[in-house]
Amino acid sequence: MTSLKSLLAASGLCATLGFFAANQAQAATQYPLTIENCGASVIFQKAPERAVGLGQNSAEILLLLDLEDKMVGTAFWPSRVLPQLEAANAKVKLLTVEFPTFESILAQNPDFVAAALPSLIGPTSKVAKREDFDRVGVPSYISPSTCLSTEKVKNEYGSRDTLWNMDLLYKEIDELSQIFDVSDRGEALIEDFKKREAALRSSVSKDGKKLSYVFWFSSQSPTADAYLGGQNGASGFIADVLGGESAIKTEAEWPTLGWESIIATNPDVIVVANLDRNRWELDKPEAKIKFLTTDPAVSQIPAVKNKALVVMDGQAMNPTVRTIYGAEQVAEQLKALGLLK
Repeated sequence: MTSLKSLLAASGLCATLGFFAANQAQAATQYPLTIENCGASVIFQKAPERAVGLGQNSAEILLLLDLEDKMVGTAFWPSRVLPQLEAANAKVKLLTVEFPTFESILAQNPDFVAAALPSLIGPTSKVAKREDFDRVGVPSYISPSTCLSTEKVKNEYGSRDTLWNMDLLYKEIDELSQIFDVSDRGEALIEDFKKREAALRSSVSKDGKKLSYVFWFSSQSPTADAYLGGQNGASGFIADVLGGESAIKTEAEWPTLGWESIIATNPDVIVVANLDRNRWELDKPEAKIKFLTTDPAVSQIPAVKNKALVVMDGQAMNPTVRTIYGAEQVAEQLKALGLLK
């Protein structure tokens, strides 16, 4: 599998950012700035100087905007940082790769907290509620892509009734760049992603068939239900951008299904997540593939019999800056298998 590093090098993102920074006049943010974010009005009197990135997507967006000198901490990393961001990330304190405590965040004396998931700042979060940060005078921001209704699906992840697309990610990048008064950097990053999405949408199956995909994030054990990407989340977007569709037909953002139900979806392709957190044995892609190819029932799925098993960065299954990178990984492997042009 081609590494993320080679994919990033091919994208020329660094050159793109440099070009735009040098050639675009920066649109200065006017403070006080008010951002409407996930049902809350957040006011910024000035650009943050001591930001905390809660969740990998929030942290990586800030790093992609060259804001490491304005960051005092990060937490909750399912995967390793993007290779191109390793040096910048090394300058920022890592609180924990798992869920941090509210006290550990406040110990950094932050003046801004950006969160990738409602489980990090939300009504049922075990870390902190948004009002907890309001009480100590710290503005907070939650990824617009993850502000979902929990009426239909009674868990912290909720459900999505329409297919996610990159517009919500662009909104997040744009708003964070406004908050930090670096709008030109945000525009450059968005432009790069738009070009890469357009290139991916030229991918179609060689026989014209609309391939169906199952995206397997992880499982506590082979006998436990599997955590899968829902049809309208980032996984469904990746299937769509490659000319296919999700085999999982539920609006839940992260449905869990037993293998009997997964077998019944009859997918053409199974995408397995590569996770660096090592919480469970099946976080490892090789453990997933071993189960898929050796279990008597699961090994009969068409995707398994046809060896249409591909590995993708697990963080790309979240609606994040990683999603396009993940789509590029899947496309490259399927082209090598002769399934995509």
